[in-house]
Amino acid sequence: MATADPLFLPAGTVFAPDDLIFYADRGRRSLDQALADADLLVSCPHSGSAIPEELGEFLAPEFTRRLQFDFTDCSTSPVVRRWAEIDPRIVYVENPHPRMVRDPNRARPEDLYATLREAFARVRAAGPGNKADLSGVDAIRPVTFSFYPLLREPADDAGLHRLADTFAEVASRGLDVYERTRDDLIERMVALAFERAEKSTGPVEFTTLSFHDTMNHTTTRDGAVNVERAEADLLPDVVALSNRGDDRGEPRKAQSGEPRGDNPVSMAPEAVRALAQAHRVGFEVADPAAVMLNQPYLGSHEIITAGALFRELGPRADAAGWRSARSRRNSGASSCSAPTSPLS
Repeated sequence: MATADPLFLPAGTVFAPDDLIFYADRGRRSLDQALADADLLVSCPHSGSAIPEELGEFLAPEFTRRLQFDFTDCSTSPVVRRWAEIDPRIVYVENPHPRMVRDPNRARPEDLYATLREAFARVRAAGPGNKADLSGVDAIRPVTFSFYPLLREPADDAGLHRLADTFAEVASRGLDVYERTRDDLIERMVALAFERAEKSTGPVEFTTLSFHDTMNHTTTRDGAVNVERAEADLLPDVVALSNRGDDRGEPRKAQSGEPRGDNPVSMAPEAVRALAQAHRVGFEVADPAAVMLNQPYLGSHEIITAGALFRELGPRADAAGWRSARSRRNSGASSCSAPTSPLS
């Protein structure tokens, strides 16, 4: 294998929930004990980087190892594993598969074949190397975010069906395990929060955090990371915190023609502002703009679904005296290396 070739997981690799969950003092504490002590669940939907070997035949020949890692949040796993190792108040779950298998931070397609067919059609219509609007069909992308080839387009309908079936089968051994495990942990931690609230005289909190990394430069076709993002897409120097709100964490105003209430926040505005200020203090920033809210990202599927769950639980939670929140963090690092602090 040449050093430029993508890295692969051995064919048939199967992950179990225990492979994906991390917490402090694993040698002395059970998962049940860790969950009972924790008030934060951190998930990393894009932490995996090695490509399942079964998918190698579908890769575009131009897709190199450098582009492979650029298409992941590869620093999130070591950063949050270390955080979980030293902080008994968090439990961490990570996706072992790369986002190319299927992005768990996008809604799961009802029909993967139809979604792939439309995605390939849009890329083909845009032309090689040109920007293609993949909104709504980007759970599996045929191209990277720089619009370089990622997957070969099958020659016929049968080939596209085989691609979709192979991706779904491979996902069942890792990505699907991550999604089930993440959802099960949320359910268990919600139940534990209600139990604590029944015994507590003060407020009880439970927060879920979707953790990401990115950078302010993208790649050229040869993998060089030297193309600066457009100004509107630039990240702050330390971190971008997202709750689906505006730059103060407040609900975004309805756009023309939208009914009010279509832009709910996933974390209370005052809570996400306090979180932002804590980062400014912790990182000793000179410029408050080093930590920003919802810029350039609002947050996506993981915080949308968890936010909806917490809103549904709202009346029961208020009655029980506990608070829940959902936020997303993206590192503002200028490279793909892990930030120096687990809070970034």
